[in-house]
Amino acid sequence: MGANLIVTGLVISAMPMGEYDKRITLLTKERGKITAFARGARRPNSQLLAATNPFSFGEFELFEGRSTYTIAKATISNYFRTLAFDPEAAYYGFYFLEFADYYCQENNDEKEMLKLLYQTLRALESEKYDNRLVRAIFELKALAVNGEAPNVFGCLACGTRECLCYFSVRKGGILCNECRQMAEDAWRMNESTVYTMQYIISSDIAKLYSFAVSEQVLEELQKMMEQYMKLYVNHTFKSLRILEEIG
Repeated sequence: MGANLIVTGLVISAMPMGEYDKRITLLTKERGKITAFARGARRPNSQLLAATNPFSFGEFELFEGRSTYTIAKATISNYFRTLAFDPEAAYYGFYFLEFADYYCQENNDEKEMLKLLYQTLRALESEKYDNRLVRAIFELKALAVNGEAPNVFGCLACGTRECLCYFSVRKGGILCNECRQMAEDAWRMNESTVYTMQYIISSDIAKLYSFAVSEQVLEELQKMMEQYMKLYVNHTFKSLRILEEIG
């Protein structure tokens, strides 16, 4: 016997099913990542037409069957509509959704990732932040949420917290000036970049998007994340490929 439940979540992907239906992936506070069917959601007069599009955030009333969820009703509080008017920001947004879809697990506790995704999309809508910085912050914090962030709080070799200015992707973190010889790929990093990484990893998600950085620090963050993601994530994201083509 099925039952109805209400979840708070964000639509991270949607695809057509049959003539009028949709199958969507929701990242929810209560059930983690789940797949749900929206019957008739592609009909022009359907109440679920807009609610089942990517970026829709709100409350979803679901009918829980034996092995599937069906959306009965949705109350959307944020559609992130302004992204539609900025193609670059939209593709950054799709990349973040795709990243979350790849990383999150079915029926796992994904509260932190949902919170991170929501705050990131809000930052993406704001003109105060460089989209490149938003991306770097999101990627590093997402890895931290999943326990896969680099070690940037102490030298990987000797443990000192002083003179942390060399980063090694292969070693997975920071080395001090004395121990830099232990990693052939170690490259010198600005002290401000190290502080920025420490802040991103350790701060509360609600306070993440509250700062700006110099162009040098941003370039180093981008370099670090590009190398780190390539080695430790090694997944091709379609939206990121498109973003790089139009960039």
